[in-house]
Amino acid sequence: MRNSILIFIFSLFFSIPLFSQPNCEAYRYQGDTLKYLACMQAKKREGHYQFSREYQEAFDEAIGIDSTFDYAYREKSVAYLKSGDFITWKNLIDKAVALNPEAHLGARGWCRYQFFRDYKGAIEDIENFEKLVNYDVGYSVNGVYHLSIAKAICYKALGQKERAISIIEEKLKEKDYFAGIYDYLHLGVLYLELGRYEKAISAFVKQSQGNEIAENQYYLGMVYKKLGNKEKYVECLQRSQDLYVGRRNMYDPYTHPYDKVYLEDIQDELEKANKDT
Repeated sequence: MRNSILIFIFSLFFSIPLFSQPNCEAYRYQGDTLKYLACMQAKKREGHYQFSREYQEAFDEAIGIDSTFDYAYREKSVAYLKSGDFITWKNLIDKAVALNPEAHLGARGWCRYQFFRDYKGAIEDIENFEKLVNYDVGYSVNGVYHLSIAKAICYKALGQKERAISIIEEKLKEKDYFAGIYDYLHLGVLYLELGRYEKAISAFVKQSQGNEIAENQYYLGMVYKKLGNKEKYVECLQRSQDLYVGRRNMYDPYTHPYDKVYLEDIQDELEKANKDT
């Protein structure tokens, strides 16, 4: 429970962008004068809103000093992504990736999933990132998902549910990995959709232990519906409704989270349950 809460808090403080300003002095130490000057110019964006002229011009001038300064392209791209100018975002993030794939492939892969549901593109970026490095590829830009779990969701969306299950199961088995705030929810839904009801229940129980949310109780209710346990089916739906009203549900400020349900979905299902009584 504690680890899930920490990850959630982390995600609140480090939403887009999640990429720190490079150490300008490191460039000077390495003898890269152009990047040092570009980096110092980029620092002038501090205190300015991402959508402001001052913010964007600070990076434009940094790129004017050194056109290979990948950090500037990525940071410029964020405002365009947030504002819905996806073409400009893509042009900028592609430049950043071309200049420094290790630093930016994971971010582009996550955004291809989160904002565009470009499942194949997201998988390609994440898997290329995995091949490129010999360390853990880390988390999504918003800190909510490990990139391996994001990749599994993409495989599920492409109809490869067994592969998705395998990826999530293997990640959860890793000794030093702490389950994310929605990991067991997604695993449970996969089991539910494949008719593995006992495994689904086990996953939803673990989700409850780490981070109880309305979606978890809703899908657990769907398992009991399949098993013909009317009492637990209704009980879970009522619990789901209470959690949702109490704002204990999946949330993303920008897009619709995968496997999310809404209060209307819960209430419609409760109505069906009451009609069958």
